[in-house]
Amino acid sequence: MMSKIQNILDNNWVKSFVFYSIFRAFYGAGILLVAWVFATESQAPPWISVIFLLCSMVFSRILLKKIKEYITSNK
Repeated sequence: MMSKIQNILDNNWVKSFVFYSIFRAFYGAGILLVAWVFATESQAPPWISVIFLLCSMVFSRILLKKIKEYITSNK
């Protein structure tokens, strides 16, 4: 039974999925916190939060790609 679980965990697709999920959970929570602070505590207009969220979507893709390149180059 443990060998089946180990085979699943050793699969590159599973590793990528788990890594992506963990990355998105922490990054997403941080981005939402910052956007909430922009929307509630600052004097900035509401569209600033929208622009911030759109930019963070692009930045997260670039950041994730760089992290994956770093991880695969160090194997």
